[in-house]
Amino acid sequence: MRHDETTPVWTPSARATAEAAITEFARFAGGRGGPPSDAPYEQMWRWSVQDTAGFWSAVAEFCELAWETRPDAVTDGAPMPQTRWFPGGRLNYAAQVFRTPRTGPAVVGHDETGISRALSWTELEEQVAGLAATLEGLGVRAGDRVAGYLPDCPEAIVAFLAAASLGAIWAGCGTDLAGDAARARLAQLDPTCLIAAAGHHHRGRWVDRTPDVLALREGLPNLCATVLVGEGHARAGASVEWVRAVSSPAGRRRSSPVPVPAEHPLWVLFTSGTTGPPKGIVHSHAGVVIEHLKTLSLHLDVGPGDQFFWYTTLNWMLWNLRVGGLLRGATVHCFDGAPTARALWEVAERGRITHLGVSPGYLSASRDAGLHPAAGFDLAALRMVGCTGSVLTAPLHRWAAAELGPQVLIGSTTGGTDVVSGFAGSAATVPIRAGEVAVRCLGVDLHAWSADRESLTDEVGELVLTAPMPSMPVGFWGDLDGSRYRAAYFEQFPGVWRHGDWVTVTRRCSVIVHGRSDATLNRHGIRMGSADICQAAEDLPEVGEALVVGIEEPDGGYWMPIFVTLTGGRRLDDDLAAAIRAAVRDRVSPRHVPDEVIQAPGIPHTPTGKKLEVPVKNILRGLTAAVRKDAVDRPELLEFYREAGARRHRMRDRGNEGTSP
Repeated sequence: MRHDETTPVWTPSARATAEAAITEFARFAGGRGGPPSDAPYEQMWRWSVQDTAGFWSAVAEFCELAWETRPDAVTDGAPMPQTRWFPGGRLNYAAQVFRTPRTGPAVVGHDETGISRALSWTELEEQVAGLAATLEGLGVRAGDRVAGYLPDCPEAIVAFLAAASLGAIWAGCGTDLAGDAARARLAQLDPTCLIAAAGHHHRGRWVDRTPDVLALREGLPNLCATVLVGEGHARAGASVEWVRAVSSPAGRRRSSPVPVPAEHPLWVLFTSGTTGPPKGIVHSHAGVVIEHLKTLSLHLDVGPGDQFFWYTTLNWMLWNLRVGGLLRGATVHCFDGAPTARALWEVAERGRITHLGVSPGYLSASRDAGLHPAAGFDLAALRMVGCTGSVLTAPLHRWAAAELGPQVLIGSTTGGTDVVSGFAGSAATVPIRAGEVAVRCLGVDLHAWSADRESLTDEVGELVLTAPMPSMPVGFWGDLDGSRYRAAYFEQFPGVWRHGDWVTVTRRCSVIVHGRSDATLNRHGIRMGSADICQAAEDLPEVGEALVVGIEEPDGGYWMPIFVTLTGGRRLDDDLAAAIRAAVRDRVSPRHVPDEVIQAPGIPHTPTGKKLEVPVKNILRGLTAAVRKDAVDRPELLEFYREAGARRHRMRDRGNEGTSP
């Protein structure tokens, strides 16, 4: 069935439309130069990308952005990537969170046994103030880096807000990453302070990370101190226990967050490191605050009193976006554990979750486990399910819609760590069709472009942004001249952001995502580069070289094989394949263990020695015309990878025989 012939799987009710924040914003903006309040969404979108100053000023006023010093303008008028947002303005992320006194729970922590602990708004503010005073006493100042190695728990949110309140720069890694992978990221920042947990829960067992914490501390030579969360840590060096760190005497507590310039760094998020060490992406206070206020209020319809949970780890930008629920006065829920088929529905039930975020992989696991979420769990409070991390296929979308019913909006979203937000998503006033992302987000000038810079409709093209967003990076960490930043996004289309996704913008202005156009791995909804995985395999003496790729498959599956060459004439056997998988599991992440280990006659490279990850991915997908033999050091290897892809296609087709679409 063609996408333009599908009927919606969700249609907004009159009541949902009337009560949605985006409807209130439309009335608000209509009196400030925006389109009429009853204008269709697409007209509001066009205004939002054409009148940058008018739209973002309206968002700031509507969402009550708490400026300490108002900016001179919305932007300085410079083109991408030189655009400066809110010049002259001063604010602080933490000040926005605590600008209004609130009652009730602010943060609720869950683990695999139930609710572990909850913090009221008062307790959250007190702990943030106490930890900020402790960090300040340890010598942390504005611009210093505070690193976290933590599971998804309330302590991680307290740590981030305390760092932000001082004007320090936050960077977090989840304890699901092994210590080597965490050090590859955090050591780049030369942090002043490390906040680290003893471990995390995973499938009913406790994963001890205390050896990793000790090794990480040794790999960060300029640490002034470490704040230790949980029991069992080695107490070597300057360290402070968490309970004492957040209980700083009232006389030592910082009274209010430090106002910082609008472009002052807020945090560093790490890219997946496709061809080398993960790159640190630096985002600003003002850009993040206003972008997250827009996304959470106008697209996700999150507001005061809502219960907001999106499954994530600290390695994924969804953690940062979910923390933003505090900016809207919502209660934010965390989960320290494995996302088994029942686990996240159980969190939604006991937390009375109104907004649940999951990956397509999780929905698929729930379906394959025979679960019926609405029948098997009390989800009466649930209004919205957000889905991102990979492509939400039409059959899976229809299954979820049928299971959860017409009162639950199931909205697919596409975005990126790069802008720590979404490019396209849902809106409570727009119907949703299976397999599609309903709308281009307000303020996001998204198009599908051909190689000739032609904007395409109903055709596959490169996802590009032709106007800046507030949350675009301030830059990459250590990229003093901006050359790496420009090369990452602006090399193919100068002056235009190329993201690296294949998309279709339909005639209805919805978006269909076809997968990555670069080599980034995206397994289980968590993006990861190949460098960490290949290094873990290549450190085994039997492995000469490794190449790992991720393939989005038509049925919604994701195939991630690792190809290896072996030393000394060795042949791959079950024991060596298991050792390679174990190396990836232990040194990188259990979520990124390859689906297959395949012995290859060689790894193809460019003439300058770079592994041909993207061409090999295209060959495995059947897009063989994209590879030029004169750009390959050993073109004879390409036939091996063509056959590997064809073999996978045959296996998948045999597996689908006898099944209905």
